[in-house]
Amino acid sequence: MPRLSDSMEEGTILKWLRSDGDEIQRGDPLAEIETDKATLTYEADATGVLTIVAAAGETHPIGTVIARLDGAGNGAGPAAAAQAEAPPAQADPVAEPAPAQAQAATAQAATAQPAPAVPAAPASPTGRVKASPLARRIARERGIDLHQLAGSGPGGRIVRGDVEIATGDGPATGAPVADTPPAPAAEPAVPAAPPPAAAADASQPGSVKGELTLEQLTRTQQLIARRMAESRATIPDFTLRSEIDMQACVELRSELKALGGEVPSYNDMVVKACALALREFPRANGSYRDERFELHGRVNVGVAVATPGALVVPTVFDADRKSLREIAQETRALAERVRAGSVTPPELAGGTFTVSNLGMYGVSDFTAVINPPQAAILAVGQLAERAVVRDGALTARHTMAVTLSCDHRILYGADAAQFLARVRALLEQPLALML
Repeated sequence: MPRLSDSMEEGTILKWLRSDGDEIQRGDPLAEIETDKATLTYEADATGVLTIVAAAGETHPIGTVIARLDGAGNGAGPAAAAQAEAPPAQADPVAEPAPAQAQAATAQAATAQPAPAVPAAPASPTGRVKASPLARRIARERGIDLHQLAGSGPGGRIVRGDVEIATGDGPATGAPVADTPPAPAAEPAVPAAPPPAAAADASQPGSVKGELTLEQLTRTQQLIARRMAESRATIPDFTLRSEIDMQACVELRSELKALGGEVPSYNDMVVKACALALREFPRANGSYRDERFELHGRVNVGVAVATPGALVVPTVFDADRKSLREIAQETRALAERVRAGSVTPPELAGGTFTVSNLGMYGVSDFTAVINPPQAAILAVGQLAERAVVRDGALTARHTMAVTLSCDHRILYGADAAQFLARVRALLEQPLALML
């Protein structure tokens, strides 16, 4: 199981893209693997003949063998596979029996009854018969059905000798299979997974909740659950809430629309404002680790993107140095890759601050959970036209509520308040975002 992200501890094989026994070239796609952050296609890093060890649907820790490339790095092909399969020359032929033994074997063969049915070869986790590449090639050339053979290799794997015996070319030709040397005991069968818990019968007393359905968490959902529980259990947090007058942002966006091209969203403006404020308040861009402050030299803002059943946070790197239009283009492209499942682990790592926006769902305000080890996260509510008092008169203006959740170990109340005030000032005078 390869390590496909910095925080990955184990992975789930969703689907094998090649079959057992296939000849693989370096760079060929082998499997789709679900990590703690995304589903990725794993490509072969060597050339060889594929032997699948772990079945689709299984989850294994980093470093566990999930497949082998026989002859990897040695230019493996049919010839190389044949050479790898062949046992030592002195062990391959069966020694000719002594005269007395030969007579007994001849008499036994003459009186032998038809051989009993050969038990079917065990299937691999992928449903294919477990057989070596050389055995498959010989069986294909001689028209032998591997499903009718019993394997003498490890775990019941069919090897070259089993196919040769079936064609009459191997040792003890014509003798019943039972008379051949006993094969090693097959590996004990893996017990079948226990059936899912029986659904509760709503008609029975006590089953007031109705039918029960169990749903297994995906790797991404498991990571979210673990990190959020870690955040709540280890971070002494506090929150600050502010109301921002977004009227100038609304007017600026209307002017940018008239000019054409990529039009930044209001969330893009929030990301840019946060990036500029983070540059001025480095503690808000830092982390708390092992009784010390880590102040990061780059401002990398994570943007939370909702997907079915999960929340993924891709990163806008160096957001303080990018123009508003560049941020708009990048966040849109990242969101599309997240929803398409094509986002890469590097695009999900390295964040120093996070912006989470639920305003598009009509949420007026909310409190977001800090993404450790970051110092803070900004929750953005709905931008809407509301009645406010300006210069002693009641008027309608576009406003938006934001809530800053802070790790009190690195950000104190006054520091966080100054940072949030700077974000508000930048959004209320958004021409600074265009510089």
